[in-house]
Amino acid sequence: MCLTHKEGKRCPQASGLESIAPLVSTAEETPHPITTTIKGTIPTWINGSFLRNGPGKFEFGEDRYTHWFDGMAMMHRFHICEGNVTYSSRFLRSDSYVLNSERNRIVVSEFGTLAMPDPCKNIFARFFSRFTIPKATDNAGVNFVKYKGDYYVSTETNYMRRVDPQSLETKEKVDWSQYVAVNAATAHPHYDRDGATYNMGNSYGTSGFFYNIIRVPPPEENAAKEDSEDLNGAQVICSIQASESRKPSYFHSFVMSENYIVFVEQPIKLDLLKFMLYRIAGKSFHKVMTWDPTYETIFHLVNRHTGKKSEVKYCAAPMFTLHQINAFEDSGFLVMDMCCGDDGEVIADYTLENLRRDTGEEMDKVNFYNSMCRNLPRRYVLPLSVDEETPLDQNLVTLPNYKATAKKTNPGEVYMTHEELHDDELLQYGGLEFPQINYDQYNGRPYRYFYACGFGHVFGDSLLKMDVHTKELKVWRYPGFFPSEPVFVASPRATEEDDGVVLSVIITPREEKSTFLLVLDAKTFTELGRAEVPVNIPYGTHGVFNGMG
Repeated sequence: MCLTHKEGKRCPQASGLESIAPLVSTAEETPHPITTTIKGTIPTWINGSFLRNGPGKFEFGEDRYTHWFDGMAMMHRFHICEGNVTYSSRFLRSDSYVLNSERNRIVVSEFGTLAMPDPCKNIFARFFSRFTIPKATDNAGVNFVKYKGDYYVSTETNYMRRVDPQSLETKEKVDWSQYVAVNAATAHPHYDRDGATYNMGNSYGTSGFFYNIIRVPPPEENAAKEDSEDLNGAQVICSIQASESRKPSYFHSFVMSENYIVFVEQPIKLDLLKFMLYRIAGKSFHKVMTWDPTYETIFHLVNRHTGKKSEVKYCAAPMFTLHQINAFEDSGFLVMDMCCGDDGEVIADYTLENLRRDTGEEMDKVNFYNSMCRNLPRRYVLPLSVDEETPLDQNLVTLPNYKATAKKTNPGEVYMTHEELHDDELLQYGGLEFPQINYDQYNGRPYRYFYACGFGHVFGDSLLKMDVHTKELKVWRYPGFFPSEPVFVASPRATEEDDGVVLSVIITPREEKSTFLLVLDAKTFTELGRAEVPVNIPYGTHGVFNGMG
């Protein structure tokens, strides 16, 4: 279902969706930069590299991965300088990739694929291998992230890999648990204006399950730069105990404003008992995640300067979120915008079997695309000053032109309802995901525009620009083209929020080796130019622009 309003309006049902199987097929790497063919004009002021990450290899020997997330990480670089563009790509040489390659089979378990025991072992060794908990993968195929000026590729385990953003060379494996007491961390950190990086990790032990806020300090001024990992000084500034320790929540990102961090504890639950037994039962990790709407959504508010957690419990109806758009403070309130859905089962649907369905009925039949919840932008408004004197059962949101509500329902408890941050026009594009803003200038501050992919298909099939003041859309959409997450790059003399360009990699299942880098004018959302590259690129996840100054 895809309910979007109380009156029950839905995203339209799709029919005759084309097959996207080529977009989830193994690609070849291009380790040495190749030239591209420019159509239109690439602004000469763009100077840097558009870096992308995502799955790029889906089998080893006779073994096949089950889930899209499982594919081996492939890094892509579009280097832009003086109106010209070159392209290169490399597989991440993770331990997972190297071991699988050496043995020509899948020997490291991933999110949706359980590595089978070595067929060369005897029957007893194969049996007992089921009782060993597999090591976490270092197949870091989700995002490029930055700590102390260094680039890393990241996934959602305790491992990252440092990489060279120019050559895409794989460097050392970095274990978060060697620096702070966490078992995993997200691939979506936030950055403050002093150069510090914030992230969320989790930990569990005899005292329970905790969600931990991590701070990595900025690089030391004038310090000699060594070619090695440096997370020194990282610390956990706040630990939030899970509402139910045996069933903690899955999380992919978190909220950060200028003074606060909010952790959203949502009803996608990890069953820790199943997790401990999943290898014995022969089940993959994604099978231990369940959507349980009997739980409310809880927003944990933390002062990011002091690490102090608010004693107020902020709640809302069950919802599912992967990506935040932005958050900012306004006259005693924290305004939080995020992409949300009403059904968290969607993650399990992205199996390669589903994604490789044939054109037409197979792709859009009831049990796949048309049954998936489409995510839509929502706004929650959290009152920062709630105490014993705050009246019960009154809407505390006094900001003009805001439709979100927040009511104190019990001492120390506030229940919030959201505002839909869109008009009905968005529904025809299937909702949206992969939101991006003018991050450097507007993250944590009042803003007006964000950019995203519209999901009229299983993967994004349009680019959208949303005005959060008017809820008006601008759209780039052409049949057969599937754009990547849009990334905003500000022009060097920008005076307005949307002065700049939006970059996106466009791929198509209709024609071999017909990829191009698209450059849109961020203000008008019209095409300025494209850089055509004769390679196949699988559908990816996230990316960043690494400006060269």
